Amino acid sequence: MQKKKAKENLFTFTFRDFLIFLGIFACAVELCILLRMADSTDGFASPVFVLAVLLISRFTNGYLFGTIAAVLSVIGINYIFTYPYWEFNFTLSGYPLTFLTMLGVSLVTCTMTTKIKKQERLRTEGEKEKMRANLLRSVSHDIRTPLTSIVGATSAVLENPELSEADKCELIQDARDEAQWLIRVVENLLSITRIGDAQAQISKQSEAAEEIIGEVARKFRKRIPDVHLTVVVPDEVLIVPMDAILIEQVLSNLLENAVIHGETTTEIRLSVERDGAYARFVVQDNGAGIPAGELPKLFDGTLKRSETASGDGKRNMGLGLSVCMAIVRVHGGTMDAKNRSEGAEFSFRLPLSEKEWQEV
Repeated sequence: MQKKKAKENLFTFTFRDFLIFLGIFACAVELCILLRMADSTDGFASPVFVLAVLLISRFTNGYLFGTIAAVLSVIGINYIFTYPYWEFNFTLSGYPLTFLTMLGVSLVTCTMTTKIKKQERLRTEGEKEKMRANLLRSVSHDIRTPLTSIVGATSAVLENPELSEADKCELIQDARDEAQWLIRVVENLLSITRIGDAQAQISKQSEAAEEIIGEVARKFRKRIPDVHLTVVVPDEVLIVPMDAILIEQVLSNLLENAVIHGETTTEIRLSVERDGAYARFVVQDNGAGIPAGELPKLFDGTLKRSETASGDGKRNMGLGLSVCMAIVRVHGGTMDAKNRSEGAEFSFRLPLSEKEWQEV
């Protein structure tokens, strides 16, 4: 079954490959016609068609169009571009060699191209598997710790009826906070699954960056009222093609990281500004900053809180940031992080709509 499937893949017809074959072969024929008009000799056709076979074999999938190109090239050279013109002459010396050369070039190039594409596919799949493994390792702690806290809090309420109302409310509040964190973890995992699916495509719509910032700020202030959040937006309206839900998740993750992992964070500045053909979103805090050893691993999903200087078992920062990086990249943007004199700064850039940056 697998051998049959492999053969089908090697001789699969696609419209894209057909257009590539047709375009290159037509150019080869046209070039030979022009060369024939400029020169009466016949030696130019073979190298031109060898190059055409090489290019077709390189840029199409499988062996189908490379083999067709080799056969048609030999026929074209013999019938059109070799004396007597517009007649077949199978008695020409070297004719079998020309055919074998064309076919050999086609088969060798197709084989090399197929192997290269297979290796690239395996490498990509390997990277995806590595990413999934890293995410599973990262999320295992993020899920287990809050679940343990929820079980502990609810058990304390149920098993100790003599607890005061204040203590019960505090335990229930703790359980709710942990449950909300679990919801964030699940949202992150769903986003990674959505972006990692080769068949999935994000739905981009033109959105005003200021409105996205405002919505994220409103939710953050409601959820974490103790941290002072300052929002700065430009006078101009920045229109960015984006999936608003995903970009809101990026900003929410960055704000939440600033609070949880900034440790001493009391103030956060959330801003957006024009940066050439991009909109630049920035989250700055006055917290403890990012340990130098963590900076290279912030966005790859491998960072574990136990690796940090504190090693206090707090929630994982790397998972949320790897999700942020994946979302930004799928939008065609870039993301970076750095320490400031006081606190840390996370920023990412997203391309403006074509109309926006053409007006710059």
